[in-house]
Amino acid sequence: MNLDCVDTAFAPDGPLAKAIPGFRVRSQQVEMAMRIAEAIRGQKVFIAEAGTGTGKTFAYLVPALAAGGKVIISTGTKTLQDQLFNKDLPLVRHALKAPVQVALLKGRANYLCHYYLRRTVQEGRLHSREEVSHLAKIQRFCQITRTGDKSECGDVPENSPVWNGVTSTRDNCLGQECPDYKDCFVMAARRQAMEADVVVVNHHLFFADVMLREASMAELLPACNTVIFDEAHQLPEVATLFFGQSVSTAQVVELARDARVEGLAAARDCLDLQNVLPALEKAAKDLRLAVGIDAGRFAARQLEEKPDFNPALATLVQCLAQTAAILETQAQRSEALEKCWQRSLELQQRFAAWQAESGAETVRWGEAFTQTLQLNVTPLAIADIFQKQMGGHPRAWIFTSATLAVQGRFHHYQAELGLWEAETGCWESPFDYGRQAILYAPQAMPEPNSYAYTDAVVEAALPVLAACAGGAFFLCTSLKAMRRTHELLAQFVEDHARQTGVRLPLFLQGESGKNELLERFRAAGNGILVGSQSFWEGVDVRGQALSLVVIDKLPFAPPDDPVLAARIEAMNRAGRNAFVEYQLPRAVINVKQGAGRLIRTEADRGVLMICDPRLITKPYGKRVWRSLPPMRRTRELAVVLDFFRHPTPCTN
Repeated sequence: MNLDCVDTAFAPDGPLAKAIPGFRVRSQQVEMAMRIAEAIRGQKVFIAEAGTGTGKTFAYLVPALAAGGKVIISTGTKTLQDQLFNKDLPLVRHALKAPVQVALLKGRANYLCHYYLRRTVQEGRLHSREEVSHLAKIQRFCQITRTGDKSECGDVPENSPVWNGVTSTRDNCLGQECPDYKDCFVMAARRQAMEADVVVVNHHLFFADVMLREASMAELLPACNTVIFDEAHQLPEVATLFFGQSVSTAQVVELARDARVEGLAAARDCLDLQNVLPALEKAAKDLRLAVGIDAGRFAARQLEEKPDFNPALATLVQCLAQTAAILETQAQRSEALEKCWQRSLELQQRFAAWQAESGAETVRWGEAFTQTLQLNVTPLAIADIFQKQMGGHPRAWIFTSATLAVQGRFHHYQAELGLWEAETGCWESPFDYGRQAILYAPQAMPEPNSYAYTDAVVEAALPVLAACAGGAFFLCTSLKAMRRTHELLAQFVEDHARQTGVRLPLFLQGESGKNELLERFRAAGNGILVGSQSFWEGVDVRGQALSLVVIDKLPFAPPDDPVLAARIEAMNRAGRNAFVEYQLPRAVINVKQGAGRLIRTEADRGVLMICDPRLITKPYGKRVWRSLPPMRRTRELAVVLDFFRHPTPCTN
């Protein structure tokens, strides 16, 4: 690759400036692009942190397109995946006049399945008129779509239950035995990916396919010269999920329902099958009920101490064995029944494997959702496993995000993924944080674990909220705190409306889908949004619609989380300091993500309010605020109020 052509692309009179209105040269972006180009040319591992506004997407797209060869770009979310494929990639490709073919590849659950659509229509077991309407719209969509990507079917909400009946999963896909195999949207997407020069995937698909050795990544990786991970801070958590093993009661319920439908279609005379399936479905639901009504995460020991858990698990395994024995006798009657038989054997094996004692390198645990229980075996460390996945064919590996380093150092991230030999680079945001933003740590805050702490957070924030007249995020570290914050703010909104005649729209995470909620918040212009984990990252609100971000506590993961507790115990047992090496760096990265919601453009102004007194009172607090952008820092409310009263900040 000619590095001069990368440098030229970003020049004031270069192709990007000519093709993109308002394009501005940023030295950080150019430097980052050059380092990535060098890494691609040398087939190196490179970790790059780029502050908000650096333009990291173009900084990796330009060298990726200029290098030639096959490139896989993996993103943290499907939203960014769609933006990259539909907006950024075409823009850069057009500007550079790069003759490259691009493809978008998602997990199979994102694509309409002809077989299951037809089966759902024939079965007709829907629960509401709305679902009947959704199914009709999906049928019409199937007639006109070229990709089958459900995100293109705007008439049907992404969370509609109907989608579960018209898409396939790894468990129930019939593969080459499917009568609709030639028309399969998943296979068409994979064929396009094989032929493309640049393939855009997401982290979940990347690791799911790498670990399960399905058709996409297992075939794409050997031919690939470069892998680029955007939003790479999410990789340790995603990789841990897929490097372990899991099984859920939902899979059993889906098996029972699929076997019932396929049995009626191909083995109606087998009454034993129809008789055993209700017991199987009941056993799955009973196992979830054995954990109790509350959702949450539990260590294996906690689950096994519940009196009904082990008997319920034994009953489920027994029902799976009975179901498998009957399905085996009917498997030759249809491809779908044979697939159900294979699924029953695999589920039986997975539940039995979870019952076995885990080794010192893994932790067994379960997560209870509203209607489902998922049992997991998770590795305590993934560095060695991740390194094995990176081995083999020489290629460049690029890891980039706005939040990877702690005080400019990547030790924590490198340790998690085993990237000790990687080259690193860190570029600060080009924004003038000293002028645009204030970091405010209010005085006289109680300890975070004290009673009514959330009340104190809201009370401290109300004067600031009144001064900025809305346009605020409240980022909470727990759902309980989120709900209490919303309750208190609802009263403030009413009082504010009576006193000023101006109503500040109040939004709560979960009221509607995340994207819809954000659109309503942006449109309001003076809204207040109360959210938890999902709003700490991947959210872009520009201008006056967001000028205050309130963080209630430093986002340390709850110490009773079974995976975290096991990791802490293992690290401390090895003579290491789990808090300094693991818990604190993760909290710092999460704070940086939350803080990154505030300033999104050169014109934005705002206040980041971190209420946790440990930011000031604990020695480790310095590591937190020193990792944040160089905002003006204050503990004085008057300084904050003055900031909102005047168009430019005052000097102290």
